[in-house]
Amino acid sequence: MKKFAVLVVAVIFVCGMFSGIAQASAKEYKIGYVDLAKVFDEYKKTKDSEKNLESKGKAKETERANMIEELRKLKDEQALLSEKAKAEKQVVIDNKIKILQDFDKKTRDELVKERNDMLALILKDIEKVVADYSKSNGYDFIMNSRMLLYGGTEYDLTNEVLSRLNK
Repeated sequence: MKKFAVLVVAVIFVCGMFSGIAQASAKEYKIGYVDLAKVFDEYKKTKDSEKNLESKGKAKETERANMIEELRKLKDEQALLSEKAKAEKQVVIDNKIKILQDFDKKTRDELVKERNDMLALILKDIEKVVADYSKSNGYDFIMNSRMLLYGGTEYDLTNEVLSRLNK
């Protein structure tokens, strides 16, 4: 029985020692989160870029509408021509249709590329501000709120990041 009591005391001592070591080496981390979608949407550079892309898109729409109007006129003219002249006019119409299709593809590709480039620059801005904010305020981790199942409002750094971005 004495051996059993000594063994129990030894096990308790060892467990207490390991828990003391674990507690001594445990570090408390400063953690926060940011609603990246909100930061992105409310960042003034995002709004400015979206307005710029929208105005470019409208200018391209106007240009496209002019091309379509020109095609309509050519088709109207074609209806009044002889069979031989209709065939010649159809070649012109087909070329204009090809030009319109190329214009549509080129415009779409240019606008998508410009938007993607703009998004990349904005995300770099956001990442830099978040990194600077975390370093200057002693944060170990700042997460995207979309990855959290729950986060208390006291850990939400969205407004601080937004105010730094929009300076």
